[in-house]
Amino acid sequence: MFNLIRAVIEASWSLLLDSSVYMLFGILVAGLLKIFLSPETVARHLGSGRFFSVVKAAILGLPLPLCSCGVLPAAVSLKKQGANKGATTAFLISTPESGVDSIAISYALLDPIMTVIRPVAALITAMAAGFIENIIDWPDPLASNSGTPVNNQLEKDMTSAPDIPANKGKWSRTIDALRYALVDVWGDIALWFFAGLLIAGLIMILIPDELMTRWLDGGFSSMLIMLVIGIPLYICATASTPVAAALILKGVSPGTALVFLLVGPATNITSLSVLIGILGKKGTVRYLLILSSCAVLFGLTVDQLYAMAGISPQAVIGEASELVPYGLKLAGAFLLIFISIRPFSSWLKKMIAPKKAPLTFQSGFPDIGTYKKN
Repeated sequence: MFNLIRAVIEASWSLLLDSSVYMLFGILVAGLLKIFLSPETVARHLGSGRFFSVVKAAILGLPLPLCSCGVLPAAVSLKKQGANKGATTAFLISTPESGVDSIAISYALLDPIMTVIRPVAALITAMAAGFIENIIDWPDPLASNSGTPVNNQLEKDMTSAPDIPANKGKWSRTIDALRYALVDVWGDIALWFFAGLLIAGLIMILIPDELMTRWLDGGFSSMLIMLVIGIPLYICATASTPVAAALILKGVSPGTALVFLLVGPATNITSLSVLIGILGKKGTVRYLLILSSCAVLFGLTVDQLYAMAGISPQAVIGEASELVPYGLKLAGAFLLIFISIRPFSSWLKKMIAPKKAPLTFQSGFPDIGTYKKN
């Protein structure tokens, strides 16, 4: 048992070393983006235009480091400020599927092909879903200001990140952005990132290669299996990357892994009720159908691309991490561990804190719902 635990920890530690420098680069860029992009800034550009607003929403959502639940408050704000349903749908897909942090870690743990295809697939999927939504359901954009029956707590959560005043000097704003990256951005994803590393370590040590190659080595059936696994799962784009890397190393086709990378972060079982509030029941069904269809199509295309190029995914995966000196990797890993102390401490305090009264949920789920005491 001890040897098994040690093997899992060693596999997870190896992934942490490979990804640490790229992960730090990603979250630092995410913090700097706070200077130029905020949910409020994005909302001002997405109020009109059946198609152009969708394109802008998909593009502007790509670099933002928000997960499938974290993007919901921003989407609520977009809709309340006049964004049409197509633009909101595009933002809901492109934002959690990609991000500067997940792109950086994709380059570290996967390969250049997957690093490029992942955001491209997110962009095209988001635009396709947004276009179809606006073609089928195109109300007066001004009417969307009246809002839909979504939870007010979402809008409060959206503004929880600190604003960086525009009248500050460049150096002060940069310091604030870096503090936001290391405290807020990393605080939101730290637990999920380390959980992803642990899951990846378990996959690498416990799951036989034969099992993966038998069921998930490519083809339409493999994609469907991954849809069933990925759609209800709550995992952010960053945390899903080491899991995808471990799956590929075990023999899962890169296309099947891409399906997991696209559908896992874009939706989860806890966010569906809020999606219904934002998009409506029919809009949510269209959202899931288009997301699933595009993920499978891109997955099949990627597998065909690797086959035509004669590339072995297992042979090229993680090559970018070899460009970083070991000492720099080690420093990056310890820095990530150091800045994770605060979010882990906060999580432990919440876990062991005594509950004052039992809670029931009026709507939504623990992380996004409203609470009412019995």
